[in-house]
Order: sequence, then structure tokens, then C-alpha cells
Amino acid sequence: MRDRKAAYLLGHDAEFWAALLLNLKGYSIRERRFKAAGAEIDLIAARFGTLVFVEVKARATLDDALISISPEKLRRIARGARAYLGRLQRMPRTIRCDAILVAPGRLPRHIESVGELPLD
Repeated sequence: MRDRKAAYLLGHDAEFWAALLLNLKGYSIRERRFKAAGAEIDLIAARFGTLVFVEVKARATLDDALISISPEKLRRIARGARAYLGRLQRMPRTIRCDAILVAPGRLPRHIESVGELPLD
């Protein structure tokens, strides 16, 4: 039980730092922990007509965090993204899936277009 709580708190901390990094880069955070269609999207952000679905991963190393973003995870994000997009009155000009990787003692790493989102 203690490990689950620690992982949950680590995830919240990572999402805080990820949102801060995106804000510093000029993104506005539209949603945090958006849940729909059996999926959860950590952050949804926008900047200059681009809507970004962001997966935040905290691991022991940045490489471990990147490796943990599987094709199945991208499919789940796409399910949530379709649900989110269905609620919008107007489609964004560009849609992308990014990742923010977090590891102890390292600055967070923002990776744009971490993978294809099958939205159709």
C-alpha cells in the first residue's frame, strides 16, 4: 500500500513540474488528469493553435521514462483524445501527443510528437 501511495504522490509531483515547464514555454493548461472513454490523459495543453495531449512519466531515469510509453499507452491516450475532441466546438489547427519525462536529479525533458495518435 505504501508503494502505491508513493507512486501516486510521485505522479502528482511530476505533473506539477510538467505543467510548470509547459507554462514557461507558453502553453496554457486546458485539463489535468482528463478521464474519458476508459483513458486518462495527464495534461492537455494548447499554444498557437496546437492542442497537445501530454503523457507525463516519472521513472528512475529519463530513458526509463521514455521506454515506458508503449504503443498501447498511445492507443489509450488516443481514445481519451477522441472523447475530448468530440466536446470541442471547433477543431484545433494541429493536434499532437507529447511526453514530459521526469527523473530524480534531472530537469524534466519535453519531447514533442512522442508518437502517432490514431484519432480516426
